[in-house]
Amino acid sequence: MRTRRMTLARLLAVVFVGSLFAGACQVGGGGEIKIGGLATLEGPFAVPGQDSFRGMELALDEFAGPKDADGKWTVAGKKVTLIKEGSDATPDVALAKAKKLIEQDNVDILIGPLSGDEGLLAIKPYAKQNPEKTFLNGSSAAQDTTFRDPAPNFFRFSTDGAQWQAGLGSYAYDVKGYRNMVLVAEDYSFPYTQVGGFMYEFCDKGGHVVQKFWTKLGEKDYSAVVSGIPAGIDAIYVALGGADAINFLTQYQAAGGTAPMVGGSITVDQTVLGAQANIPEDYILGTPSAGPIADSNDEPAWLAFVDAYQKAFPDGLPSPSLFAHAYYIETKAALLALEEVNGDLSGGQKKFMEALSKLKFDTPTGPVGLDANRNGIANQYVTEVAKKDDGSLYNKVVSVTQAVDQTLGLGADSPYLAQPVSRDFPSCP
Repeated sequence: MRTRRMTLARLLAVVFVGSLFAGACQVGGGGEIKIGGLATLEGPFAVPGQDSFRGMELALDEFAGPKDADGKWTVAGKKVTLIKEGSDATPDVALAKAKKLIEQDNVDILIGPLSGDEGLLAIKPYAKQNPEKTFLNGSSAAQDTTFRDPAPNFFRFSTDGAQWQAGLGSYAYDVKGYRNMVLVAEDYSFPYTQVGGFMYEFCDKGGHVVQKFWTKLGEKDYSAVVSGIPAGIDAIYVALGGADAINFLTQYQAAGGTAPMVGGSITVDQTVLGAQANIPEDYILGTPSAGPIADSNDEPAWLAFVDAYQKAFPDGLPSPSLFAHAYYIETKAALLALEEVNGDLSGGQKKFMEALSKLKFDTPTGPVGLDANRNGIANQYVTEVAKKDDGSLYNKVVSVTQAVDQTLGLGADSPYLAQPVSRDFPSCP
């Protein structure tokens, strides 16, 4: 009996010590760090989603070197695993995939999502329910994901969709001479934010948006919109992306539409320009747009980023998209903060989140830091579609606005920021 008791005691001691060791591994004392990546791989943003994951892998390879034989990277002495999940740009699916990553795969850090409603309606509230996990944005750019009632454990270094439009409203009014425009945009939070960012400047200059056409995400038939566009307008502001942008532009041109276009940040990006779409070149050339990247940026950091992207992904896009850029920045922020805290995610990841909050670093498009709502402050570019000698289309820089914050330089008390952007606000008919 005594021998049996001794054996049981030793067994319990071994189990106890083993549990302590396992606990130490889970709270940053050793072991592995799991990063979850969430991007759209189905629906109208499937191509951008693929490029998002390229951006994540590029950041990991650059920061930590190639993966080992087990497919893991090493950061701050810890093995790092990337677990990917694809959504379809809807909040319900994004939430289900986030829950899988957090609750089943037990990731420590989640980076994503890609689309506006996914971030605003799914990941932001889910982050609030999981305060001991860290969430970094992907490219989701609805303004109020961070601008109003932010989650304290959600960080967005990639800036929002209104910031991406900085300078475009003024350019359309002052340089292009547009005064009366209509807009065509998808009917959800990201296009509301893009429209708001454009209209803040355009309306303030004295421009008029005489009609708004809101379409469903993934729309394939734009005939009603095309036939409803009034005559006599100066231009169309189009805030569509991916397959939606291609379908609208193709159908508008096929119907004989001639009004020039001003594009949102993803209307004429590389996921559209690089597609084999039947959009007449003479129509799309000269189209202004704005966003956090520009294909013709000649800064050494951007050129190095493009070179690294092309070498790593020879079958990818001709140039990294906005989505690759955003996920690259968010992933690099996570890696820099992990290095700062020596991979320590103990205590509900408080040290890690504090390091993220204070983080400032150089990106391929210039410096980035966070405001009090943990939203990025960064440079934004106004561009025009141009043609290279080899015949490929790209976005040429025409101006840069430095260090754009969420107030767009208008100040927090601006009437344009008094209420959330929506279908009806702002307005300048």
